Amino acid sequence: MDRTYAWLRIPITRRSILKSAAAMGAASALPSVAWSAEGKVLKARTYADIKVLDPAHFLGVVDEEIMGPIYNKLINYKSGGKPGGAWDWQLEAAASIEQVDPTHIKFVLKPGIMFDNGFGEMTADDVKFSFERIVDPATESTMAPDWGPLGKVEVMDAYTGVIAFDEPFPPVWNITLPYSSGNIVSRKAVEAAGGRIGTEPPCVSGPYRIKEWRPKQKHVLEVNPMWSGPKPDFDEIHIFKMDDEKTAELAFDAGDIDFTRVSLSSLGRYDSDMPDNSSLHVFPSLYYVWVGMNLDHPALQDRRLRQAIQHAIDVPSILEAAYFGAADASTGLIAPGLTGHRPQSLVPPAADFDKARQLMAEAGLSDGVTLTLDVLNKSTNVAAAQVIQATLATVGVEVEVNLHEGGAFWTLGDESSGERWKDVQLILNRFSMVPDPYYATTWWQCGQVGVWNWERYCNEEYDKIDSAASSETDPAKRQVMYEKLQDMLEDSGAFRFVTHEASPVIYRDTLVPALRPDGLPIYRYFKRA
Repeated sequence: MDRTYAWLRIPITRRSILKSAAAMGAASALPSVAWSAEGKVLKARTYADIKVLDPAHFLGVVDEEIMGPIYNKLINYKSGGKPGGAWDWQLEAAASIEQVDPTHIKFVLKPGIMFDNGFGEMTADDVKFSFERIVDPATESTMAPDWGPLGKVEVMDAYTGVIAFDEPFPPVWNITLPYSSGNIVSRKAVEAAGGRIGTEPPCVSGPYRIKEWRPKQKHVLEVNPMWSGPKPDFDEIHIFKMDDEKTAELAFDAGDIDFTRVSLSSLGRYDSDMPDNSSLHVFPSLYYVWVGMNLDHPALQDRRLRQAIQHAIDVPSILEAAYFGAADASTGLIAPGLTGHRPQSLVPPAADFDKARQLMAEAGLSDGVTLTLDVLNKSTNVAAAQVIQATLATVGVEVEVNLHEGGAFWTLGDESSGERWKDVQLILNRFSMVPDPYYATTWWQCGQVGVWNWERYCNEEYDKIDSAASSETDPAKRQVMYEKLQDMLEDSGAFRFVTHEASPVIYRDTLVPALRPDGLPIYRYFKRA
């Protein structure tokens, strides 16, 4: 039994009443599915259902959890499984890859990687198609920023190609190639499917293929018989969808799943009562949590009101109530340890109610105002929303909290999903992250308004600095640029930064998980102990 908490050494206060209530709520939310318990089956949990399995249109880490095992990338993150370890990469579909000069990367594919369903062997032309389609305006890819200034991919022969950028793009090694936008698809298959992949890919090339998908319940992956690489350790991978960590904890304690993230509030319980033959580790997280404000909403046009909201939200109270004191306040979008992390935010974490009231008075709102706060219906988020509601009420901002399930929440600010973005006022949001500051700041360029930029922030100077920072090879200069970008976002009044959280994961000692340094799983590399 391993109860290592890695870098996190914070005393946990037990709150039996809160935990009992949370456990009761989680029990009522357990999915009515038949859990598999026989054979070489890995049973894991994810927090939301997939939206799409197209690398050009994926909508989050849960999509990548399925795409990773069924597709191939040139390189993938190295899965050391140690909390806070160094970020590095390993070869996947590439036999070799090198940066030959600041704007060119040469790769050679491993021979014999086959697409199933009769679509043949993977070639450099498939790599060219996969990468170029993401930056092609006709594709309307939400992930075009991942490829930055990509010019083209030159095909040298069946297995060899050169990725050519119009200017240097350092994030390609940390973000693009080892993450979702680096997944390689079959040109023939995608073109035959009309140019876009939905939730059922026309073919796969990885060690696993999809056996079954029960929407809102689970994905079942099975070994791909066309796979020519090392045979996976598991015959099947079952990934169950559970919104809330408390639900997952009950499933783990009952022996129904083998791997899951758990809530920070449960660390104390697991420390004193760890399930048999289990290990728990707490990983430093790259996630960022913040309260955003819709700059296009009529009720939020006055910057003084937005600044009053910033000063009235008490971050330490959120951390105590929602994270049980086991997470630190963030200073911006970029986590500690990454280039661009700010030593402090412009607005201190602790609320300044006098300052907030002063700003409300200057805005002519001394009689108060009523706003809505949209929140993902998850215990941590709900607890944070209750604190935000209470602290804002002290300065005359009455907040109506709107709870949403995952499918509804993650399309709130997306213009392509309808008109709901017009009703968004305040929103408690949380984005996943990879180890380069580019991935934290690029979503607030003007071109992302109505896509991922739900604050609808648009500033030409911001766009200019962000674009320059992504191609800057001097780390010191990048540091200054990314600090400036976060200053600009916060100065708009539309952002109140909260935390980067932490990522506790628990798993059976019968398996060896393949985890990124932030604790996220790479399922294709999981092994049996």
